[in-house]
Amino acid sequence: MVKKEKNKGKKENKNIFEDFEESVTPKEEVEEGGQISENVISEEDADKTVTIPLSEYAAQLEELDHINQKADEFSDGWQRERAEFANYRKRMGRDLDSQKITYKIDVIKKYLAVKDDLDRALKNMPESLNDESWVGGIQLISQKLSTLLDGEGIQVILAESKAFDPEVHEAISHEDNPEVESGFIIEVVQQGYTIGDRVIRPSLVRVAK
Repeated sequence: MVKKEKNKGKKENKNIFEDFEESVTPKEEVEEGGQISENVISEEDADKTVTIPLSEYAAQLEELDHINQKADEFSDGWQRERAEFANYRKRMGRDLDSQKITYKIDVIKKYLAVKDDLDRALKNMPESLNDESWVGGIQLISQKLSTLLDGEGIQVILAESKAFDPEVHEAISHEDNPEVESGFIIEVVQQGYTIGDRVIRPSLVRVAK
């Protein structure tokens, strides 16, 4: 009698343990290490799944394509505006540099008029006055002025005994001269100057014909 009661007690204990394991073990599949598999979707999660109609999904895709198209248009427009602005800055920079050179030429021309007077005075100076001290002073002033012009990038146009070039020379006469080849310069009447690739003024010359 006692033996039967013991077996009955063991059976009841077994049922208790089975109920406990069933209560703490989830219905989802369990991976090794106690982690729940990500591939398993619970019934509660499945109930939350939302189904989108195909027509609404197609409309969303169409709207997305439209937005992407607009974004591309805005990007292209921005790139064009950026390029145009860069070209504008370059053009303005070139125009500003050109204006600076123009203003500089206007000032330099005033100095060139003084240089012309000094050159003519020294060229027509009587030889009897060459030993005078004041003549040396004029020569020094002319030399300083030439150095000043050179420092500003002003270059003399070479013309003496050169072939006539209408780009940098201006003929005041065409003369027969047996000693000078036709088309070549006989004499420079007024010196010409350039700054960079711009002619401040052409050389006034006599040309052999």
